[in-house]
Amino acid sequence: MLYFPETQSYTFSMPVLPTPDYLPPLPFRNADLATLYPPLFRTSPSLPIPGRERIETPDNDFLLIDRHRSRTGISRKLAVISHGLEGHSRKKYVLGMARMATGLGYDAACWCQRSCGGEVNRLVRSYHSGETNDLHTVISHCLSSDRYDEVVLIGFSMGGNQILKYLGEAPDRVPQQVAAAVTFSVPCDLAATERVIARPSRRIYFEYFMRGLREKIRIKAKLFPNEVDATQLNGIHSLLDFDDRYTAPVNGFRDGTDYYKKSSSRQFLPFIRIPTLLVNAQDDPFLAPECFPEHEAQTNSNLFFEMPKYGGHVGFVSNDENNVYWSESRAQAFLGNL
Repeated sequence: MLYFPETQSYTFSMPVLPTPDYLPPLPFRNADLATLYPPLFRTSPSLPIPGRERIETPDNDFLLIDRHRSRTGISRKLAVISHGLEGHSRKKYVLGMARMATGLGYDAACWCQRSCGGEVNRLVRSYHSGETNDLHTVISHCLSSDRYDEVVLIGFSMGGNQILKYLGEAPDRVPQQVAAAVTFSVPCDLAATERVIARPSRRIYFEYFMRGLREKIRIKAKLFPNEVDATQLNGIHSLLDFDDRYTAPVNGFRDGTDYYKKSSSRQFLPFIRIPTLLVNAQDDPFLAPECFPEHEAQTNSNLFFEMPKYGGHVGFVSNDENNVYWSESRAQAFLGNL
């Protein structure tokens, strides 16, 4: 069963969903304000302090997971929540979604990509937009207790790209307990997204990402002086420059272009087998037209694509006295009607 706003009624056969009636407060109809306000000024959603778990990966590295328990009692359902580029498990948007999930009766596992949880990972490689083995490791670990009968995946931006790629690149590998997915603000064509972020008008976003990425490279250069050269940070003016010099070589890609081509999730969307909601705002300042996969949604009955007029990038501010954002309400509606 699908969710539609109660004020509208539709009949159609393909899962490109109608434009929702989401209308944020007037200041947040500006895409940049909608994007920048939440990380800077949103009150952090209130949740009990989570239990943190450290798990080993098959390649002798580690991942960190924050575990939030269902607020409705002992649960056999789990939401695995994946953050975006240079995020972590305690970002406000992650906590807001964890609050939604635990209120809906799920336990929540909010995991940190390698080196994003306050500890530098052991290997020269870190994380990247096409990394799906770590997501699989988190899911498999959480299922190893035999506690959960149902798992849903929720991801933002880069984390959303990883989820969509994971579901479509090798569907037979996805555990049968994984029942649905919800993703927001997904750069499903990485090359096109990089070209947008390279524009002078997007410089503030580029510098925001590079602040953390530069620091990670400097730390890795000290740990692996024969493999990482921090002086190559000089002259980096785009994410493609960074990915050419660092992301690609340590992760087995020929160059940044090869990395973008192989890691973009759009090519894997036709092969997704479980109900999956992809929400990309029309005003997202990161996304190019190539990141709006209407054709793929029209040809895969499991992919539900929605394009609200507003929202920015991982924004979706609402005028809600309980600090609930529209993305959280939307995910709740989709998951609550499975």
